[in-house]
Amino acid sequence: MFANTQRSREATMVERLDISTPHCEVVRDGPVVTVVMDRPEARNALSTDMLVGMADAFGYIDAEPGVRVGILTGAGGVFCAGADLKGMGTPSEDERVRRRAAEIENFHWKGLLREARPGKPLVSAVEGPAVAGGTELVAGTDVRIAAEGAVLGLYEARRGLFPMGGCAVRIPRQLPYAHAMEMLLTGRSYTAREAAAIGLVTRVVPDGTALAEARAVAESIAACGPLAVQAILRVHRETEGLPEAEALKVSDAHGWQVMASADAEEGARAFAEKRPPVFTGE
Repeated sequence: MFANTQRSREATMVERLDISTPHCEVVRDGPVVTVVMDRPEARNALSTDMLVGMADAFGYIDAEPGVRVGILTGAGGVFCAGADLKGMGTPSEDERVRRRAAEIENFHWKGLLREARPGKPLVSAVEGPAVAGGTELVAGTDVRIAAEGAVLGLYEARRGLFPMGGCAVRIPRQLPYAHAMEMLLTGRSYTAREAAAIGLVTRVVPDGTALAEARAVAESIAACGPLAVQAILRVHRETEGLPEAEALKVSDAHGWQVMASADAEEGARAFAEKRPPVFTGE
């Protein structure tokens, strides 16, 4: 699945990172890290092994200077069916995962992207079911590619539960109010086309191609100036709910730093010289 690839700009070696766990495969390919929820026999239902791996992966994406973007997807043609209602809280059988679960504060919230979201973009590649906690994970990403056969929805209210991954707050901020309330209060399913129509996902692609499309998007992001990309994310997150005048002050503070960077000079120089820019994040 993750064979070595030759890019036009450089050759890169695909590397399986040692933060992978029995239910979470973490693979780096140059500036792109792909996080694969890997429990297809349980429709990639969330487990301790998975959430610990995801928490570590998102922390790695955030902290590693050479990483510019992450991809989140699921194995076996399934994104994520949410929490494992039968086995919630069951400790891992893996000694390293048990140790990391004790070391990472709120590993479950970090794995669910409720807390400590990376300061770098995340692209989700959604095939099959992405329901309950799966939809909450999608809502924690920045660009969302869904296959035609994907199914999304926040089922919690139907089961007498609550969307603890943050979607009671995020969905009304991300979607028009009436659509957000219908999704939250009815707990109904949404096709990929319906999800795109209300703005929950970015675009819909043929089944089996979501990951390839997400990789293409990730490559496009990785080719941009990393300081600019990360500043745009920070400004969005730091200004939610602020009046425009206050938000613009935050935007200017980050924006002028980017404009004064070596990357900004390189972008202008490359444009004048009619060549691709070589950004260093400086």
